[in-house]
Amino acid sequence: MFPIKDTIRSRSFPIITWIIIIANALVFLHELRLSEAELQNFIYSFGLIGERIVWDNPFTWFPFISHMFLHGGWVRFLSNMWTFFIFADNVEDRMGSLRFALFYILGGIVAGVLQVMLGGAPDIPSVGASGAIAAVLGAYFLFFPRAKVVTFIPIFILPWFIDIPAILYLGFWFISQLFSGLAALSTQAAAGGIAWWAHIGGFIFGLLLGGLFGLRKKTQRWYRDEAYPW
Repeated sequence: MFPIKDTIRSRSFPIITWIIIIANALVFLHELRLSEAELQNFIYSFGLIGERIVWDNPFTWFPFISHMFLHGGWVRFLSNMWTFFIFADNVEDRMGSLRFALFYILGGIVAGVLQVMLGGAPDIPSVGASGAIAAVLGAYFLFFPRAKVVTFIPIFILPWFIDIPAILYLGFWFISQLFSGLAALSTQAAAGGIAWWAHIGGFIFGLLLGGLFGLRKKTQRWYRDEAYPW
């Protein structure tokens, strides 16, 4: 399954969403300019490496932020930014730009902490924006349960485009991450691979705390597509 777009229109220009996308793109373009040795040094300098984190030394915590702007290849960069582009504008619209910026950074930090604690492979760098993006997905699940995601599903040689309710699309995604993360705990399959626990931690953060960042004044207008079904 590949998401094409959602059915919720943004009602304001998502400036923070675009700033984050541009920042990630600039860092990725810098990575492309580096030699293999320079790139490895860059990743090991700014990636999140569990064995280098000293919990009582704040000077070792910077990679919890910097790793969110690094990517290990075109596929991960493009898939992360496309997913972020689809879902982040509505969440930013709901929270407001400044609160959304804080939410994104905190979500990525929480995701990184859980990945360090449970992800295994403490000597291998963890990079990518997927943990912070997972927090955005968790908040979207909370704010827009009536939305639908236009999804591309290749069946044999025929392209199918299906409107899937957001709670099903994102719910299935989270469950798949959870099962993969639990499997990785016993097999250490996460070593050098996908940061399952960053995805899990980010999504839970967005689901549980997204509402605090989305609080509105009584005078602000509510929209029908933002109604909570629970």
